[in-house]
Amino acid sequence: MEWLNSLFLEHSPLQAVIILSIIIATGLGLGKIRIFGISLGVTFVFFAGIFAGHLGLSIDNKMLTYAESLGLVLFVYELGLQVGPGFFSSFRKGGLQLNMLAMGVIIIGTMMAVALSYTTNIPMSEMVGILCGATTNTPALGAAQQTLKEIGLPSTGAALSCAVTYPLGVVGVILAMLAVRKIFVRPADIDNGEHDVPNHTFIATYCVQNPGIFDKSIKEVAEFIHTKFVISRLWRDKKVSIPTSDKQLKEGDRLLVVTTEKDAPTLTALFGQMEAKDWNKEDIDWNAIDSQLVSRHIVITRPEINGKRLGSLRLRNSYGINISRVTRNGVRLLATPKLILQMGDRLTVVGEEKAIENIEKLLGNTSKTLNEPNLAAIFIGIVLGLILGSIPIAVPGMSTPVKLGLAGGPIIVGILMGCFGPRFHLVTYTTRSANLMLRGIGLSLYLACLGLDAGAHFFETVMRPEGALWIALGFIITFVPVVIMALFAMRVSKLDFGSACGMLCGSMANPMALNYANDTLPGDNPAVSYATVYPLAMFCRVIIAQVIVMMFV
Repeated sequence: MEWLNSLFLEHSPLQAVIILSIIIATGLGLGKIRIFGISLGVTFVFFAGIFAGHLGLSIDNKMLTYAESLGLVLFVYELGLQVGPGFFSSFRKGGLQLNMLAMGVIIIGTMMAVALSYTTNIPMSEMVGILCGATTNTPALGAAQQTLKEIGLPSTGAALSCAVTYPLGVVGVILAMLAVRKIFVRPADIDNGEHDVPNHTFIATYCVQNPGIFDKSIKEVAEFIHTKFVISRLWRDKKVSIPTSDKQLKEGDRLLVVTTEKDAPTLTALFGQMEAKDWNKEDIDWNAIDSQLVSRHIVITRPEINGKRLGSLRLRNSYGINISRVTRNGVRLLATPKLILQMGDRLTVVGEEKAIENIEKLLGNTSKTLNEPNLAAIFIGIVLGLILGSIPIAVPGMSTPVKLGLAGGPIIVGILMGCFGPRFHLVTYTTRSANLMLRGIGLSLYLACLGLDAGAHFFETVMRPEGALWIALGFIITFVPVVIMALFAMRVSKLDFGSACGMLCGSMANPMALNYANDTLPGDNPAVSYATVYPLAMFCRVIIAQVIVMMFV
């Protein structure tokens, strides 16, 4: 039995892997249990780690720090890659508003922490830990501890108060979102996010009846308006063709047009009449429309195409085919000439059979290539993120520079790689399953280590009077700002509930609550909002933790 004891109790790399694996497996299993219709999912790994630490299980401190850091970096970097393609467009449409709302959450919580420190006589060195735990922000805790050490004060009180308040900090955001949803959210407040994509496609047929465009070329007609559209097919004299930009329109031409739903009425006024047939159903057999042309989906798998603009390939003039739609990560995009193509894009190609075969050779269409993620790009991005996170940033009036840290740097680089990587011909594509796998492994490792580290003294602290007070104050700091700003965001700023939840999770640096929001709400709005506010919120939290210590301790 001695070998069995050493396997579980004697610190070694093998023992660390076994303990963390047991914690993660147990937490994920128990996280599937629903109580009153609520399951915590991966968040339960944190509580499994606390219980394991309470039982006396531990691993080497260096191994613990390494695994926790690796898990956090993997999670935030892959999250950045996922939301990167739509990050800056979402920022233009409402990012400033989202960040201002997130700052409201931060300011309210900080003011409450300072006020509660004075009214309850809790030292600010402990209150800053309560604030970090209530906002589930371990980088801010690290910054506060470093500042406490530099001014010659112990930092153990901040670490312990953070550990005690952290669990309800995680659950408190979820409970606040549940309370808001049950009491205040209307069906119209829950948005699937589809109309947030500016070029989400809409297909319609038009009959040319406007005398103003008779005998005009498609290029000339397109210059009349700023609306983007693609003419996929043209019917004339019972014959179908793929029109070029020089094709002249005649009275009575029937056009199959791909545009956006909001622009459909504009095109009705331009062409003359929109037919009633619904072309947006999923079960349409496009090859049965006519016998001369076929429609086929082709996936970009050649790295040489990654980052090129669709118009630069000159596919219509060179091959006599038309690209009507581009599907990326489940979202259908309008195939405009300026659209930058990425690995994994699925193009809807219309043309003759032979021409489409030539396009397949040009674009790749080899799914096996996509099943092999570009691991080199992932690790290069992580290295760049860690370098960015370690750069000291001098703040006027503060003697100690601040850093973005393990969380802020990688998510910023992940966003930049996901958004701009293809423009520099960097292949950052990973399958959705691979992205979710890396994120899940990273988050599970991070939570298991965090819980194991806090579990040793968790229950004995909770049972003490000051421990119960810490928990109560931490829950107030978590719950109240979230509810206030959720109502403000939906009623005053007119955000949908998904975007509001993502903003709240990002402002509270709470990836576990984000995971819950993603599982219970449709669309990608929570993840996009989270990534929009997370970098600035994380940076502000780290600075505020240091400022509180320097000003009030």
